[in-house]
Amino acid sequence: MLARRVAWCTTVLLAAQLTTTGMAAAAPSPSPTRTAKAKPTRSARPAPQPQRPRQQSNCQLEQGSPASQIQGEPWAQQRLGFTDVWQQTKGGGVTVAIVDSGVDTSHPQLRGKVAESVDVTGSGLQDCVGHGTEAAGIIAARDMRHQRIPFLGVAPGVKLISIKAAVGRTDNDPRWTAEGIRKAADMGAKVINVSSQTPNYRFLQEAVEYAQSKDALIVAAAGNIQDEQRGTATAAYPAAYEGVVSVGAIGPEGSLAQFSNAKTPVSVIAPGENIITTWPGGTYKSDSGTSFAAPYVAGVAALVRSYYPRLNYRQVKRRLELTADGGTVTGTGGGMVNPGYAVTAVLEGESRGVIPTTRPRTVSIARPEPEDAFTRNLALSVAGGALALAATAIAAGVVIPAGRRRGWRPTRRDPAS
Repeated sequence: MLARRVAWCTTVLLAAQLTTTGMAAAAPSPSPTRTAKAKPTRSARPAPQPQRPRQQSNCQLEQGSPASQIQGEPWAQQRLGFTDVWQQTKGGGVTVAIVDSGVDTSHPQLRGKVAESVDVTGSGLQDCVGHGTEAAGIIAARDMRHQRIPFLGVAPGVKLISIKAAVGRTDNDPRWTAEGIRKAADMGAKVINVSSQTPNYRFLQEAVEYAQSKDALIVAAAGNIQDEQRGTATAAYPAAYEGVVSVGAIGPEGSLAQFSNAKTPVSVIAPGENIITTWPGGTYKSDSGTSFAAPYVAGVAALVRSYYPRLNYRQVKRRLELTADGGTVTGTGGGMVNPGYAVTAVLEGESRGVIPTTRPRTVSIARPEPEDAFTRNLALSVAGGALALAATAIAAGVVIPAGRRRGWRPTRRDPAS
């Protein structure tokens, strides 16, 4: 029964050899109509029966791949271009909590990154799922390009807190998530990543509101849906709560991922298909789901909080939404998160700006094509051509410029400089 209450926002784990795009995703289908965020207190479900803690001692994890199998820069890094703002900030001074399955703190790209680890499940600190280690890598993996490892975390300067609130991919107590959010806030986290989905519970909403009262920005996955759920899907929580940055997923071809739940009110989208990231045992995996889109946005939020330390969590959320690219396609919210503009843009009423070292990259979102049985099962032969593939999809769809009239403007380089 509890297996239906809390689920990771992750699709089937991909075991194929790592490439810049991994295995090609299925063609997207039309998304349902987007709904507005609302406070869902009255519709909250009764609290479920608590689970008994269980000790995890022998992890049975699927084997990851060595770094040598990562063939070129992962497509998500190319698309976001977050290294362009590293001269301004790498997230220093910001604490990011990962409420997940734990983190493998011995991974070479995560060693020394996790300041504290807490277990609220009673199962021990070890990550026996891999999910939390994946999220941690996306947020904060250190730069090891000098060792020919092309994978990078968005904000390598942050301090991580690992809150273990899950013992499996589906069979988890939502109380653990709520307790994890509260602990993260008490431990000083200013960004809290929650890559899981659950129905609406009053105790979960209260935990979110508690964290927000301490000025913590919660970034949560919008959730995944299967084909058979498309007509009956409902909003996922905590993503649907007011003030939470809800994150949908986009694929390398430039379209909203077929699994991304548009019934959850979406704030922004980020790469979530065929995502290469860290895996326990010093290895790497290619995975898909809104679970992996959320950490990209959490990383960008950390960059913003580092560069603008006086902004409160609502102002950071607004900045992420107003500086995103696109946003006219259902289920994409403000559009694709844009690290360059999120850090360098001057919003209306602000005076501080920064001269970007390079022009922030913009992203266009292709309109989904009607679902087709052939294209859904077509394997695309792409390795290093992710950007070319995106350009093709954009040409056949809709190009949405970044410079929309949404109350912001990018700063400009002084001609004399």
